[in-house]
Amino acid sequence: MIVPGYREHPVEPWDPSSPVDPGEAEDFLRRCYTENPRLGPVEPRLAIVRAQIAATGTYVHTTDELTHGARMAWRNASRCIGRLYWRSLMVLDRRRARTADEIYSLLVQHLLTAGSAQIRPVISVFAAAQPGQPCARVWNEQLIRYAGYRTDDGQAIGDPRLIDFTAAVRGFGWRGKGEAFDVLPLVIETPGDGVRVYELPERAIREVPLSHPEFGWFAELGLRWHAVPAIANMRLTIGGVHYPLAPFNGWYMGSEIGARNLADADRYNLLPLVAARMGLDTSRESTLWRDRALVELNRAVLHSFERAGVKMSDHHTESQRFITHLRNEEKAGRRVPADWTWIVPPISGGITPVFHRYYDEFDERPAFYLDEEAAARAKGCPMRTR
Repeated sequence: MIVPGYREHPVEPWDPSSPVDPGEAEDFLRRCYTENPRLGPVEPRLAIVRAQIAATGTYVHTTDELTHGARMAWRNASRCIGRLYWRSLMVLDRRRARTADEIYSLLVQHLLTAGSAQIRPVISVFAAAQPGQPCARVWNEQLIRYAGYRTDDGQAIGDPRLIDFTAAVRGFGWRGKGEAFDVLPLVIETPGDGVRVYELPERAIREVPLSHPEFGWFAELGLRWHAVPAIANMRLTIGGVHYPLAPFNGWYMGSEIGARNLADADRYNLLPLVAARMGLDTSRESTLWRDRALVELNRAVLHSFERAGVKMSDHHTESQRFITHLRNEEKAGRRVPADWTWIVPPISGGITPVFHRYYDEFDERPAFYLDEEAAARAKGCPMRTR
């Protein structure tokens, strides 16, 4: 399942010194309580929230508000094709954690909760930003990512996207094996502890070795990929309150690995290797060798995850389910923001139902955003913390 932020995401402006907008808070609360009648009348709650904002510049969500707000943010994620499941999101309230050690322990627990059995959608919401005060962050763009190294002759080992970040982490003393699938440590920054680097325990890292249903040589390539795509550096905004540390995950759609992570020329760039092992004619583009290699690479990913018993969707099934989501939301009287360039899968897009229609792209809150500081940290060049 494509989760918001997994591919390049526009950076959104945010002023951490600004107080909460009372109008945005009221709009969220009215919708939240309308969608959840069991919470009771909203007016008494609005009176409390208005008083809190007037006194402190912000307010504190109840657990129910936080839970539904996070689910609404997923529902509003215009770049996510997997929103049919938005009600199933498990929301872990981690707002009391303050130290880097506490945050690290809870992030490990997040990975265990999300991936120890069947993959399930999970979000861990840490402390809200307070106007004008520094906040905790995770530098990593995902909780699990593979390191990238540049050799003396200019070649890349591992994930080229993470070369700069890997170099920054090595500057803190971390040393990987220099291999293609070295799991990077977590880099956690808090106002009290500064920057701390933590190795993830093996029990929190679920990986799938890749093989092919027909090509025996494919397993010899030594490829693998992790099972939980947990976005770590996007800000969750609910009713005007910002949560800069709120990592979340769904499960993979196969093409995210097979047609992007492993296939993109600026990532693992495996299409030439797969084509060569298949004996394809790569002398000219008109042989469609890239297309043939891409299909087999995606077959290998889907086959391997199914064989390992790890939950994954294919792009045809997920496209059909997104159409179901659109119909459900229309029945509920809600508009669905969607970015066509993200909703259409990166392989065989024209033969999926999501290709053959237009969508409205608009900013609907609650929502997830990528901040300038978070984007800089994910590249290993953090800006000065406000």
